[in-house]
Amino acid sequence: MNRVSFFIDGFNLYHALDATPSYHQYKWLDFSKLVKCYLTKKDELTDIFYFTAYITWDPHKLNRHKLFVQALRTRKVQIIFGKFKRRDKFCTLCQKTYSTFEEKQTDVNIAISLFKNAMENKFDTAIIVSGDSDLIPSIEAIKSTFPAKQIGVVIPIGRKSESLKNVCDFHMKMKEKHLTTSLLPDEIDLGSGVKLARPATWR
Repeated sequence: MNRVSFFIDGFNLYHALDATPSYHQYKWLDFSKLVKCYLTKKDELTDIFYFTAYITWDPHKLNRHKLFVQALRTRKVQIIFGKFKRRDKFCTLCQKTYSTFEEKQTDVNIAISLFKNAMENKFDTAIIVSGDSDLIPSIEAIKSTFPAKQIGVVIPIGRKSESLKNVCDFHMKMKEKHLTTSLLPDEIDLGSGVKLARPATWR
């Protein structure tokens, strides 16, 4: 069997879904179902890694995100957190400096996880779900260090990344039919009277 591990760039996928209002319902994704859309009968699923960071300054988004992470953990998805850092930027239009937040560590965390799992021989094929070309150096390094291992990419729906496709051994499209069949239940029973409900804005 071909052992396959998935590495999901959470924010890259989220922003792809967020960009189209009709895709907002697919934010409540069951990754354990989604990844099976890209497996063959010869493949054996080994691990699913989800890379993300909490938006701590927005309580509504934070609560939805924490709820989603809880739901994913019931599906044995491994969560790897980065973080946001405050950064000052200069606006060329108003000629003023303003503060914003930028997500950090996802690219590094994906690179480290790829290397660690390759070194420990946890997979034969790694499939990255992302359209971020910043991952190219990591993919090239893995391919040169572990030439026997395959690296594939699934580009999030509505996105293009030819440069990322070109460095991988293969690539696949994310289609709406994959998302439609990969949603979590509207309500997840955790037992002891505890239930997780799908956020109203994700319906």
